[in-house]
Amino acid sequence: MVVLKKIKAATLMETLVATVLIVLVFMISTFLLNSLFNTTVRQNTDTLKTHISELTYLSTHNQIAIPYDDEFENWYISVTREGKKLIFEASHKETNKIIHIEHYE
Repeated sequence: MVVLKKIKAATLMETLVATVLIVLVFMISTFLLNSLFNTTVRQNTDTLKTHISELTYLSTHNQIAIPYDDEFENWYISVTREGKKLIFEASHKETNKIIHIEHYE
């Protein structure tokens, strides 16, 4: 008759604890990444800066009259001139964030 050797293995409780720890780490990392992604998307002003570049081009070629006011997505944009300098001020409707850009002609 063959003698069966005892195989060392983890108990059910140890396996459950390890599983719970892995799930907790996964949940925490998911929440952190989600928060980071949302913050990045909210603070993205690339489309606004592209629109301001377009306004700069139009004002340089006398296609818009200065002073100029515009609404773009959730931004109020105003353009004023001081000598040879164009001043662009954009303020966000909801967050009241203000972006100030100066362009020299």
